[in-house]
Amino acid sequence: MFFLQLIIFLVSLLVLIKSADFFVAGSSSIAKHFNVSQMVIGLTLVSMGTSLPELVINIISSFSKHNEIVLGNIIGSNITNILLILGISGLVNPIVVKKNTTYKEIPFSFFAAFILFIFLNDKFINGSNFSNSLSKSEGIVLLIFFVCFLYYVIKIAKVEPVVEENIKVFSFEKSLVFIVLGMVFLFISAKFLVSSAIFIARFLRISEAFISLTVVAIGTSLPELVTSAVASYKKNSDIAIGNIIGSNIFNNLFILGISSVINNVEYKTFFNFDLSVLLYSTFLLFGLMFLGKKHSLGKKGSFFMLISYIVYLYLITLRK
Repeated sequence: MFFLQLIIFLVSLLVLIKSADFFVAGSSSIAKHFNVSQMVIGLTLVSMGTSLPELVINIISSFSKHNEIVLGNIIGSNITNILLILGISGLVNPIVVKKNTTYKEIPFSFFAAFILFIFLNDKFINGSNFSNSLSKSEGIVLLIFFVCFLYYVIKIAKVEPVVEENIKVFSFEKSLVFIVLGMVFLFISAKFLVSSAIFIARFLRISEAFISLTVVAIGTSLPELVTSAVASYKKNSDIAIGNIIGSNIFNNLFILGISSVINNVEYKTFFNFDLSVLLYSTFLLFGLMFLGKKHSLGKKGSFFMLISYIVYLYLITLRK
């Protein structure tokens, strides 16, 4: 059984890589057809498509009231997105970041994480009569913020100039086929990969609490990892960075919003450390935009992000 799961893990990883390639190719081609900037495509279609595993896992976990999976999956995935995925993508090729992303989208991502921290710590913020949870009303507020973000994306789509990049343009129908097939196989392969990874981790006697913040989080972030790495390799910087920022905003506001509307999400305060790391990660990304080449994530900054992620994994291993 162990070797069967190992084979499933490896095959799923190969399918994931290829489907991400199709997804990026189709998304880039669609951007050309509609004369829409790569950043807008990255912030919407790509980021939401690659967040499908997190969405499905959280919906299932919310109905069954597995609150640690609901929170560990999203918080862990968002930390992984910034420190691990952007770290790897920036090592593949330096990621050039637009001013809008530096001054608006990254700060909005920080705001989404901060408002989540406030909502989850009701007892600390409002007093001992409150319980730490993400309520249905707070979930609705998160969804309203997400609608505001979509409105912003629609506005920049109208005014932001299209960046000429080396993108292969397919027919509109073929582009759609690439996107749909890429999204479907990203979702299916990620699901198989996560389930096999959990089996392997349990077989090796790794704690389930640790799994929720690492194996599940990394597994559900693999579509973002492969999509951003492939986009970075192809020098599609807007998709590489837009995918991650859009995915984190989508995770915090939409997925957790939907999760808490389904059922109140009870919160254990040990997650405050992980939320603090998420805030640190987002602030670090913002700070790196002003070191070295301005508005660019270079190899030194990317390496530092990877070191930060390794330190984080070490610390939660000690905690768990």
